[in-house]
Amino acid sequence: MTANPAGAVIFDMDGVLLDSGAHHRDAWRRLLVDLGLDPAPDFWRRTIGRPAEEAVAHLLDRPVPPAEAARLARRKREHYTRLARRGMLPVAGVPAFVGRLAAEGVPRAVATSASRHDVQGLLTEIGVHRYFEVIVTADDVRRGKPDPEVYLRAAAGLRVPPTECLVFEDSVVGVHAARTAGMRVIGLTTAHSARELLAAGAERAIADFEGIAWPV
Repeated sequence: MTANPAGAVIFDMDGVLLDSGAHHRDAWRRLLVDLGLDPAPDFWRRTIGRPAEEAVAHLLDRPVPPAEAARLARRKREHYTRLARRGMLPVAGVPAFVGRLAAEGVPRAVATSASRHDVQGLLTEIGVHRYFEVIVTADDVRRGKPDPEVYLRAAAGLRVPPTECLVFEDSVVGVHAARTAGMRVIGLTTAHSARELLAAGAERAIADFEGIAWPV
């Protein structure tokens, strides 16, 4: 079956436009290097959704006494504090890709679970706020993802039928929301694996936007 051509592009924010996990990944990596360990490529996935004190045992793959876990978690947080002073970072290739969409007149929106106050500041910080015609946030909907409301509102704001929208998402619940809205989805593997995103309904998965051409 041939996919409908995309008439608009809708982006989630965290993990799609904004590499919100970059400093956390780097901090964990530095901690493991401090301990003389060589991190595996996807080591950081073991930390997702876990308090630092609990994540330590998963990263070291051994039981860790509470005092040691607290000490290592504290060292990780110290690394994070230093790294975060660099400011937030975009997912690789985002500014160029979004700018290209704008230059070609492709309708563009953000549909996020973050608050409007946070969204405006963060998108401005990474230099892409000016590119978006429509931004739908948690403040604008009654039901969050996996409910499709945020994506349906974004499509309505762009005045493009949902079936003509292409969504970029990094979360399983976000993929479910966009698919329920009738939209195509490409997954970003910044939080979940490609297998998880494809199983949720994404048509393909990418690591970032480097080398991604339009039309996709």
